[in-house]
Amino acid sequence: MKNPFDVVRDFEAAVAEYTGAPYCVAVNSCTMALFLACKWCEVETVTIPKLTYVSVPQSIIHAGGTVRFDDRPWIGTYRLEPYLIWDSARRFTSGMYNFYRQDGFDCVSFHKSKILGLSQGGAVLHSDPEADAWFRKARFDGRTEGVEPKDDTFDTLGYHCYMSPDVAAHGLWRLSYLPKHNPDLPNDDYPDLSRIPLFQRLSQNSPGTTAGKCPTLSASSPRQNEPEPMQSNSNALSQRRLLQGALASRGMDSEWTMPIS
Repeated sequence: MKNPFDVVRDFEAAVAEYTGAPYCVAVNSCTMALFLACKWCEVETVTIPKLTYVSVPQSIIHAGGTVRFDDRPWIGTYRLEPYLIWDSARRFTSGMYNFYRQDGFDCVSFHKSKILGLSQGGAVLHSDPEADAWFRKARFDGRTEGVEPKDDTFDTLGYHCYMSPDVAAHGLWRLSYLPKHNPDLPNDDYPDLSRIPLFQRLSQNSPGTTAGKCPTLSASSPRQNEPEPMQSNSNALSQRRLLQGALASRGMDSEWTMPIS
């Protein structure tokens, strides 16, 4: 009998090809994608915009981090500084995982109010095979894909946030009709999270460190400057050529697909 979860892998492969990411791990929300990325990177102090969705600082805190807020404006995507983690809940377009993010984790949303418009769902786009193996176990109660619980070894503590096959099948169908280039969604009318007493209390007396096992970017790094959202075919073509050139310099094929090993 065919495994119904094969369609989740099919959806992940399609998203990886569409976005240009070497790996895609689908979960049940962008919130959980951010949580898993933060957990993998062992974040400590993380700085995010004060005007963003309330689950973002919660994901950081649940992953063991401390939140700091800043005043930066953003559209479509922003980085969880100083880590190579991006919240791209309001961006989903072809080639979005470009050479600026080849070492990082780009978290996207497939919610009904977002560009793909599913009932739920999100994903981590990334390029790290070791992280990929951990994400796949962590999203499904620490289970090994394709192994019955009675036969598994359970060497990883996991969470219950996998994408179900029905959502993946719907996503695969909608993705087949999605335009190649989609403008970023406008921001919601977010509250100022820096004024929320809960986050003020949790930020008090924190050590303010930024250590962790994932690489970080300094404020002076040129990679911090994000490319403008792709809104025209000419801009998209330019971005694609930049991506192809970066890949060629690394000896990689310019047409990325997700490994299914």
